Amino acid sequence: MSNINTQIPDFTTEAFHNGAFKKISKKDVLGKWSVFVFYPADFTFVCPTELGDVADHYEELQKMGVEVYSVSTDTHFVHKAWHEASDTIKKIKFPMLGDASGKITRGFGVMIEEDGQALRGTFVVNPEGVIKTAEIHDLGIGRSAEELVRKVQAAQYVANNDGEVCPAKWKPGNSTLKPGLDLVGKI
Repeated sequence: MSNINTQIPDFTTEAFHNGAFKKISKKDVLGKWSVFVFYPADFTFVCPTELGDVADHYEELQKMGVEVYSVSTDTHFVHKAWHEASDTIKKIKFPMLGDASGKITRGFGVMIEEDGQALRGTFVVNPEGVIKTAEIHDLGIGRSAEELVRKVQAAQYVANNDGEVCPAKWKPGNSTLKPGLDLVGKI
């Protein structure tokens, strides 16, 4: 069952962000574009490569008005320890949400119940808290932050340009489509 065009779940949790612990809730997410990046666990192997990749694109996403939230079923204490231990994770400037209960992970539909961990799930959420893209990978398959940026650009374009859609590989400045009878069978 798809969660596209559904509201993100209600949540309040502790996060590690900019060297401090802070509470973050659904209320904090609303009003701006957001990306939720779920990953299985801290102190693992593929996870730091993905989070480091997102960290490398974080400034670009911020310029687009997007906040990033990484989420695992670890606690905010473990996120702090990982941040202090790993040069890759030290690059992270976005909030790292602790989800030890799994409530957020289950709410987004990416919990592996038998392991108590998340699948690799990436969700682009609009300012109203509605999921606009969902990408879910098995544990051994890493994601691309470059493609994430492109998806956010496309989601923002579609939200701001009623009646237009973005074709495959669309990037800002490329042509879009305006679905209608005149395009049927001509693409």
